[in-house]
Parts: sequence; C-alpha cells; structure tokens
Amino acid sequence: MKTTIKSLLIIVVFGCFIGCNNSAKSSENSTNETSANEASSEKTGQAFIEDKGGTPNALQLAIQSEDHTTLVTAVQAAGVENALVNVGPLTVFAPNNAAFAKIDEATLNDLLKPENKGTLAFILTNHVAPSNYPIDMLKKNAEKGRKLYMASGKYLEVTEKDGELFVDGVKILGTVNVSNGWVHVTEDVILPKD
Repeated sequence: MKTTIKSLLIIVVFGCFIGCNNSAKSSENSTNETSANEASSEKTGQAFIEDKGGTPNALQLAIQSEDHTTLVTAVQAAGVENALVNVGPLTVFAPNNAAFAKIDEATLNDLLKPENKGTLAFILTNHVAPSNYPIDMLKKNAEKGRKLYMASGKYLEVTEKDGELFVDGVKILGTVNVSNGWVHVTEDVILPKD
C-alpha cells in the first residue's frame, strides 16, 4: 500500500511538474507570439524614422506636397515607403494629383485595394530609378538614346522634344533635389506597356 501511495504521489508530482512547466512555456510562447505579431504589424524601416531637420528625402517631399497626396496614398497602400527613402542615390518620377486624376476612378480605386498591392507596388517602383539622374544627365541619356533602369526591373526611354524632357512618353514638369537624389514631377502616371 505504501508503495502504491508513493508511486501515485510521484506520478502526481511529476505530472504537475510537466503540466506546470508546459503551461509556463505555453504562456511564454503565447506572449512571444503576441509581441512578434505586434512588431510585424508596426511600420518599420527608414521611412518611419522622424527627421525634424535637414533636406527632405523623396518620401518626405511628397508627404509635404499638396500636389502629391494621391501618390502618397498609393505609396502607403502598396507598402513601398522604404523604396523612396533609401540612402540612394535614386531618382523618382513623381506623378502629381492631376496625373492620377487622368486615370479612370474605378481603376485607381481598384489598384488601391489590398488584394492589388503587388500590382500597385510594381507600377510605383516603375517610377523609381536606383541611380542619380539630374536634368543634365537625363538630357545626355536622351541624346545618346540610353534607357533608364527602374526599380521594377523595366527600362524606360528618355527623349527630348522642343526643349522638353519625357520619360517613357511622360513629360517632366519640374525637378527638386532631395537628400537621397532627385524628384522629377511628371504630368502623367508611367503605366507599364506590357
């Protein structure tokens, strides 16, 4: 009888030890998973570091511009904020609100849906060249018939007509030097041809 009680006591103590230990691990894992999920849903990267001084980068310039609110909305919907703030040099062809207004409203609204994030990201990265292209460099590329390599993996043609510069047929309206390169404001959205 003593052996049976002793065995039962050992089983109960051992069972409690294992159960309590697994419960603690389960609670710890649950806490770690919650922290990981919270961290992954937070916005991270250079785009989300506040910089209260200095020359703005391409994203900060767009955010500060009343003429680029649709571009900023699209960049945020596609989750490509960090593409516009990397150290560079980079060149951004930034369609203004009037350029986005030329796109059919239903098409634009469809692109902003979460399920179309990949397509929107592709279109937006097709506006970013991972290189330094001030106006004089764009003119040289146009003269020599060189194409620009874009972050989307596509190449865009630069042309000059009557003193105006065009990228893939889209007119450049103005240029701003930013801390990580250049922003060229365009009168249209550069949509992929294929």
